[in-house]
Amino acid sequence: MEQFKLLIGYLRAKHSSDEGATIVEYSLLVALIAVALIVGLQALETDIAGVLKKITDNI
Repeated sequence: MEQFKLLIGYLRAKHSSDEGATIVEYSLLVALIAVALIVGLQALETDIAGVLKKITDNI
């Protein structure tokens, strides 16, 4: 019975640590995507402004 309790405790600890690692991995992935979007939009800022100006001029 004692071995069963140890096994259950180990599995619970293993599961919770994997879950925490997954959250960290997804958080880092979201942060990386956000940085890429910010850099990309800043690089295209003048092009986007030009397109929007053309659209508003034609309206």
